[in-house]
Amino acid sequence: MPLHVPPAPAPALRSVLTALSSPTAVREARTPALLRSQGPATPELPLPVHVLDRVTAEGVSATRVAGWRFLIRCGDRAVAAADTMLTPDGWAFSHFFEGPYITSTERALRQAETMPQAYQPRLLSVPSLYMLTLWLHEDSTADGAAGHPAATDLLVPLAPAPPGIAAHRPHRVDELLPVLTHRATPPRLLGSPA
Repeated sequence: MPLHVPPAPAPALRSVLTALSSPTAVREARTPALLRSQGPATPELPLPVHVLDRVTAEGVSATRVAGWRFLIRCGDRAVAAADTMLTPDGWAFSHFFEGPYITSTERALRQAETMPQAYQPRLLSVPSLYMLTLWLHEDSTADGAAGHPAATDLLVPLAPAPPGIAAHRPHRVDELLPVLTHRATPPRLLGSPA
């Protein structure tokens, strides 16, 4: 079933297009794949990046939108990504980058397209676990920059995933959350109050 990619804010897209057309921004990005790419580079698949600041057993209690990520395609594959961030003046280009999350995101998106249900793709970052997931939101018409993961939404950990969590295996939020809670909770020290 096709994914319903939410529209990115127009200023976010414009800032990425401006950065792509700037030889200085591309050269200073330290993304060899983008520098070596032949032909035009185009931003595609804008995904809102949500950050899960705190994981609790009761559910997701603190998420926030940190920006929008665009995959930068040259020819038939994504060679880099561009992140944008919200500033006091609106959406602005943040940086280009490359690495394993680019190919992992593409793979997870292809995997999601084969699912029988329509989803809205988003990214969910769990900084305390150094983890990034493709969040497949069941409400494909929702505002991509708002909301929290519902219990029945799917999370697909991207590679590299934390030890013991399989990359590219879809998990319902209500199934993965207890695992994340256990991992993100620091162990009690001996002699510390309960």
